[in-house]
Amino acid sequence: MTDVAAAPKGAKDPELTSGVSQYLTPVVIDLIALAMEGKQAHWHVRGPNFIGVHELLDTLVDHAREGSDEAAERIAALGLPLDARTATVAKKTTVPAVRDGFQQSDLLIEDIVKAIDAALVTLRDAIDGLGEIDPVSEDLAISLTSQLEQDRWFLFSHIAS
Repeated sequence: MTDVAAAPKGAKDPELTSGVSQYLTPVVIDLIALAMEGKQAHWHVRGPNFIGVHELLDTLVDHAREGSDEAAERIAALGLPLDARTATVAKKTTVPAVRDGFQQSDLLIEDIVKAIDAALVTLRDAIDGLGEIDPVSEDLAISLTSQLEQDRWFLFSHIAS
């Protein structure tokens, strides 16, 4: 038997753990929703720049999935549970759905950019809230924001004039 605690030393601070969970749980939820909407768009995109958009959407989905996993694992590493079941994601996400069925790439890009923007609002709220309570979690939110902003730029460039 060992004397090592299940969670890191700082995780025993209820203010830290509840604060991290308060700000990162919505990030997890929105990134899961963004990955789902990105995949929906990926399967249904049409148009002359199909392959470029199709591949960029897959990249976005990968980044959203990886980001949701990193944020969820941060919460778990601090010893807290997380509810990111599909019913919870559907109920609590701020990410809007993309259009139904096959769509021209410019329409789906508009939808995905709106979805990314919603997730970025959630991430910026997390950055603001985490700055005072946990710089490690704040750094994670900053990193996720940077990646999503780049994904947004790559997609938006297809429709920008």
